[in-house]
Amino acid sequence: MELQTLQQSILIMAVIIGIGSLIGYRQPLTADSRQLVITIIVNVAMPCIILDGIFQTTIDQQILYQIFAIFFISIILNCLGIFIGWLGARALPLPVKKRREIALLSGLGNTGFIGLPLCAALFGPKGALLAAIFDAGVDVVLWTVGVMMLQEKGSFSLKGLKTLINIPMIAIVFGLGSAIIGFVPPEPVKQLFGTLSKLASPLAMMYIGMLLPMFLRNKPQVSLKLLSMPLAFKLVVFPLMTAFLLSVFSIDSDIVSVSLVQVAMPTLTLASILFGRYAADEEMGAMTTVCSTLLALLSIPVVLVMGNWLLH
Repeated sequence: MELQTLQQSILIMAVIIGIGSLIGYRQPLTADSRQLVITIIVNVAMPCIILDGIFQTTIDQQILYQIFAIFFISIILNCLGIFIGWLGARALPLPVKKRREIALLSGLGNTGFIGLPLCAALFGPKGALLAAIFDAGVDVVLWTVGVMMLQEKGSFSLKGLKTLINIPMIAIVFGLGSAIIGFVPPEPVKQLFGTLSKLASPLAMMYIGMLLPMFLRNKPQVSLKLLSMPLAFKLVVFPLMTAFLLSVFSIDSDIVSVSLVQVAMPTLTLASILFGRYAADEEMGAMTTVCSTLLALLSIPVVLVMGNWLLH
């Protein structure tokens, strides 16, 4: 990947997050406004990025192979990230539940809100498509392994899989199905998808920026020692270990590039919401998300350069 393109994309992300922070400081987000922005990003912008990527890419036998391959690679890598976080958490004298929380924060990244638009900017429509499939793998791990780890009994429930039936997932299935049967939408429809897909990155970055003043006002009490572990594992240890593993096996270069970007993403935005739902440490989830997002602006370029060096 072009280092200059990556630096420009990260710089633009940082500026938009800064603009969002100023807006959030002057006009704090309410519960309704947060839900409105999330709805636009998740149910409009992200599906349009996916559909635009599919309809701008010729779906042949090789692309289908890459789609299936990156989906399974995503599941394996995300489970590995959780396992690495769990091993790291065992080094601290913590309760089992806290270790599980750290493991999830260390392994699952913001591959939808940040990773998908970034891959679209770096690799074009095909990169956006592969990034969307990788994100689908994250969702599968989140709502199966993640939920099971947060529950007291550690049990798996089919009800949790209902959350996998969402608009972005429907867009993947519909788009791939249409491409396989040879359906091509009219040019105005393709232009509409392309236009709306450009909303995803600025809206997601601005939303993250608008959340920052709200978290800072609450002055969360989270141990720095406890916070540093998932940050180090998510932003440095896990991405570099992934780069090493990808260099060992003979894997398609497109899959390697997208996977490396996606595992370098900060902690997933859903962390605090998920922790709150399952009576976990919601405050720690929120602080890890915020801190990892800010630090990722510095760590992503460094990790990707080191990752590319390992791969070559």
